[in-house]
Amino acid sequence: MRRVSCLLSVLLLSGLSGESFAEDVSVRPNVLLILVDDLGYGDLGYMGAADMRTPHIDRLAASGMTFTSFYANCPVCSPTRAALLTGRYQDLVGVPGVIRTHAKDSWGYLRHDAVLLPVPMAKAGYHTAMVGKWHLGLESPNRPGERGFELFRGFLGDMMEDYYNHRRHGVNYMRHNGRTIDPTGHATDLFSQWAVDYLQTAARRKDGRPFFLYLAYNAPHTPIQPPEEWVARVLKREPKIDRRRAKLVALIEHMDDGIGKVLTALESSGQSKNTLVIFSSDNGGQLSVGANNGRLRDGKQSVYEGGLKVPTCVSWPGRIEPGSRSGLMALSMDLFPTVCEVGRATAPAGIEGRSILPTLLGKSQQELRQYWFFSRREGGARYGGKTIEAVRQGSWKLLQNSPFQPLELYNLKSDPLETTDLSKQNPKVFRELSRVLRRQLQRYGEVPWQKPGAGD
Repeated sequence: MRRVSCLLSVLLLSGLSGESFAEDVSVRPNVLLILVDDLGYGDLGYMGAADMRTPHIDRLAASGMTFTSFYANCPVCSPTRAALLTGRYQDLVGVPGVIRTHAKDSWGYLRHDAVLLPVPMAKAGYHTAMVGKWHLGLESPNRPGERGFELFRGFLGDMMEDYYNHRRHGVNYMRHNGRTIDPTGHATDLFSQWAVDYLQTAARRKDGRPFFLYLAYNAPHTPIQPPEEWVARVLKREPKIDRRRAKLVALIEHMDDGIGKVLTALESSGQSKNTLVIFSSDNGGQLSVGANNGRLRDGKQSVYEGGLKVPTCVSWPGRIEPGSRSGLMALSMDLFPTVCEVGRATAPAGIEGRSILPTLLGKSQQELRQYWFFSRREGGARYGGKTIEAVRQGSWKLLQNSPFQPLELYNLKSDPLETTDLSKQNPKVFRELSRVLRRQLQRYGEVPWQKPGAGD
């Protein structure tokens, strides 16, 4: 067995490509995909947060590859989750905006023929499980168990109004598979423990199947409600910190502690050396609650960089070089084909996602696409049911951050903080990207995003 392991290491170091890797039957890893909610680009220790202590996520990042140009598909929750789990632009699977509990304020409906990641993974022989926040539908056929997850323990809705009573508009959306449950405890603690329980069960399972576990925290989404003892720790360590910021720091540190317990369970069950672990966020941090997006402009809900650029790292012992960094630009939806390739699963034809496995294995990789699209639909007086969007080509980025304001053009190479609108100085670039963006919006218009009768 040791000889096989050594041989594999030699193959990897000598330049094993993504294609040949997929054919190597000696490699069949587990996959743990961790998605957190509204985490700011600068809100981790390894991302430079001086007032933050996140040792477990930092250790995960140090053990593998960190990405400096990883982007969420959308600056809000549901659309990014739809893109992540389908490998497609969210509008093309019917989720241009946030799916909510009230139909008249819901801006998406996951299309019935969208293939979610657990489906090809199950076909490839994986046990598929999800723990945490779903946010892609409350009713049949859009619940986790009907979209490919063999096990689900978590919250169906968009946000909890209280981390301890787990309700939304007074309704309990906590489920264990199809059964309503009413557990006690902070949601972060529950999700962490349920993931630990699953990993321990997976280690004991005798059917020989590797696992795909999607662990989706609702932290650090509002309400900013960390356990009081965690706030006290932060205030003691950082006596000059703003109280609002202290609560958010405590909520993130509490989540990091839970992730640490999950990683410890992975190690103690003997599965860590054969597990690919991915960590990312669904969008940037919410500035109004004290989030830190580094020097990036704006935050959650915005198609400026602060709403889209997210901390992301990937670890895989013996395969990904510890402490490595990549500037490859990638999107949430690119994780779908990456996980499929790692698990030797067949990704559906026609997806827009592109595998980043060559980069993870230390190989050079060309830019994944010529044009990068970001969009979001929303209601209320600020949006009026319309969309905000952006398109990027190379260093050029055209965006409309309000449906009632003009398009803006930035060069991110010379102006990464998006301070100077160049639309008047570069009319040719402006016209070309405007044309490309309009064509993409026409593609989106082919896909319904409301359940029939939802607006009645």
